[in-house]
Amino acid sequence: MTAPLIEARALCKSFGPTPVLRDVNLSVEAGRAAAVIGANGAGKSTLIRLLAGLSAPSLGAALLFGEPARSLRPELRRRVGLLSHQSMLYPNLTARENLEFYATLYGVQDARAVAIEWLERVALGAAAEARVRGFSRGMEQRLALARAMLARPDVLMLDEPFAALDADGAALAAALVREAMDRGCAVLASAHSAGALAELGFAVFALGRGTVMSAEAAAARRSAARPALARQLS
Repeated sequence: MTAPLIEARALCKSFGPTPVLRDVNLSVEAGRAAAVIGANGAGKSTLIRLLAGLSAPSLGAALLFGEPARSLRPELRRRVGLLSHQSMLYPNLTARENLEFYATLYGVQDARAVAIEWLERVALGAAAEARVRGFSRGMEQRLALARAMLARPDVLMLDEPFAALDADGAALAAALVREAMDRGCAVLASAHSAGALAELGFAVFALGRGTVMSAEAAAARRSAARPALARQLS
């Protein structure tokens, strides 16, 4: 069995006395993808941050490449791409300058050419020399996706990747994610509903009340709860 590139083991996170995640177990192998769906406030972004190494678990383990995500070695950190609610872009730099900076940071050869290539890939070639502060939310999301993927990461973390994208932008993002999976990237994404992620072949998990379960198990739990609720209301 192939070792997972992304793994949560009995992962728990509390903020003060308030538990957000409870005993989460999840793993994603190379070339596979998982989607965690849930309502606002369910803990999806918290889970992404923990597995990306941006936050420390309260209990349990968040692992990348079999190592604690929080203390990941720099050479492994370069193999991780992250798309979060914060674009991590510099508003006073142009689109090209942003991607060129990140390509250099990740040790990508010929950073300028790679930046220009990715601007074309996310349909922002015409805006290459425009400053990001003037971008629409959808344009910024496309650029942030290029930033996360330009170093061809082995692990890709996507917090609501289709947010603010129109139909063309969502199709473009889906194609790029599918391409990453095809070359062996492990992908973890969050979303409000499965939608396009399920169509891409993502294993879908539901996050609610701090726990993660398969979408099928979550649906079965809801179905079992309805008769009991009906009896209470009758």
